[in-house]
Amino acid sequence: MTSAHGPHPRATAARNPVRPTAEDEVAAAGSELIGGPVGRRALSGVNWWTPVRIIALVTIGMFALGMAQKVPCYDGGWFFGTTTQYTRACYSDIPHLYAGRGFSIDLVPYFDRIPQDVAGSMEYLEYPVLTGLFMEVASWLTPHGGSDQHRAQIYWLVNSGMLMVCAVVIAVCVTRTHRRRPWDGLLVALAPAFALTATVNWDLFAVALTAASLLAWSRSRPLAAGVLLGLATAAKLYPVLLIGPLLLLCLRARRWRAWWTAIAGAAAAWLVVNLPVMLTQDQQGDLAIREGWKKFYTFSQERPVDFGSVWLIVSQRSGNPLDDANTYATLLMLLACIGIGALALCAPRRPRLAQLAFLVVAAFIVTNKVYSPQYVLWLVPLAALARPRWRDFLIWQAGELLYFLGVWMYLAYTHSGDKHHGLPTEGYQLAIVLHLLGTLYLCAVVVRDVLLPEYDPVRRDGSDDPSGGVFDGAPDAFTLRRPVVRHGPGDAYPHGGRAGRGAHGGTYLE
Repeated sequence: MTSAHGPHPRATAARNPVRPTAEDEVAAAGSELIGGPVGRRALSGVNWWTPVRIIALVTIGMFALGMAQKVPCYDGGWFFGTTTQYTRACYSDIPHLYAGRGFSIDLVPYFDRIPQDVAGSMEYLEYPVLTGLFMEVASWLTPHGGSDQHRAQIYWLVNSGMLMVCAVVIAVCVTRTHRRRPWDGLLVALAPAFALTATVNWDLFAVALTAASLLAWSRSRPLAAGVLLGLATAAKLYPVLLIGPLLLLCLRARRWRAWWTAIAGAAAAWLVVNLPVMLTQDQQGDLAIREGWKKFYTFSQERPVDFGSVWLIVSQRSGNPLDDANTYATLLMLLACIGIGALALCAPRRPRLAQLAFLVVAAFIVTNKVYSPQYVLWLVPLAALARPRWRDFLIWQAGELLYFLGVWMYLAYTHSGDKHHGLPTEGYQLAIVLHLLGTLYLCAVVVRDVLLPEYDPVRRDGSDDPSGGVFDGAPDAFTLRRPVVRHGPGDAYPHGGRAGRGAHGGTYLE
């Protein structure tokens, strides 16, 4: 695209990626460690060291550091001593569940009942089907020779290798979702909580599928995005929450074909994965729901108030076990969703998909009756896309790091008997409050960006919604905000700030 005076400015902008050191004070200060901010005349994309490759390598390096942090447990903390794995903050579910869920004796998840002397009251694997398959594949790759401890160590290493691939997929997907902002992927690669919690559980698998789904949607491929979202929901329940933001934005932009395509793909993918495990024949030969398949859902429903939640603070300080926590959490989540819906439909400019996705997942985390340390992984890629500013991201990460240390120190305290080594109850409650405040702070900043788009880092260069796919540049077709039509020059707000013409025609409303 050219003009009489040279390349069109929008074409030039599309070719030149946004450099964080040029617009982010924290990134500029941090870059002094490697030579300072990039110069105005620096060339990008002319050698092997592209942003995607650099960020992938940084992710691998940080993941390796996270593995190294688990060495005290690998050498014995998982197997000897009561509190070492807590005082060293190197706990992981993976080696414990290798034997505890029957993988070491070749039980088939969901089909074989786990013996009571192995897992106590847990009769079946309490994870969704696709995560169970991930765990099973890792057990197939684990040699069966040697001691139980050696096999559990190898099982953790095998899972870590597979999860490292997931971590790289997440970072690369975030890097490529916003075409002009590839360096935002460094927020994921360098997030300290991301590295520390990566091998605590298997959440990275579902997060990788979710990140891939968002990338596919940003490329206007709703079917592929839906299939990946369905697979992600088959690995962890939280990705289903993204259906809400997609619905709201499809309503506001009237992109119903993309919505139904994505939903059909998600439902089909989820059913293909779950039906072979879900259905069985009862004694009369009729189809029935398999008990092993139901375990994840019944366990989630019956699980009492647990670590990391605001409900735990209320329960501990009041002495009330809060048997109705499910009801309270559900009501609060519904209220949060109503608020997010009102925000999406009343905002002066259509919110970006990443902003709404972050808000709805954060609302679930804040209102849920349990917050395991690895749940932070759900939010890291969404935060990097919703609010790509290092200051706000690091403030939130600081709260997550304090919680990561707090939960293990609290477990050390409760498992050390009369020695009381670790963090007492009041200290742990403070760690929960700091985690909640950090998450709510980032939510507040994202809400401000929605209400005042001029504060949104992604939109400052004139972009609309780089991760929005069919929403990007689309005119508003439905809004609850009072319509005030302005008939000024259409080029003044090319993406619908106050008034103007969209990429696909139509007049935007203030």
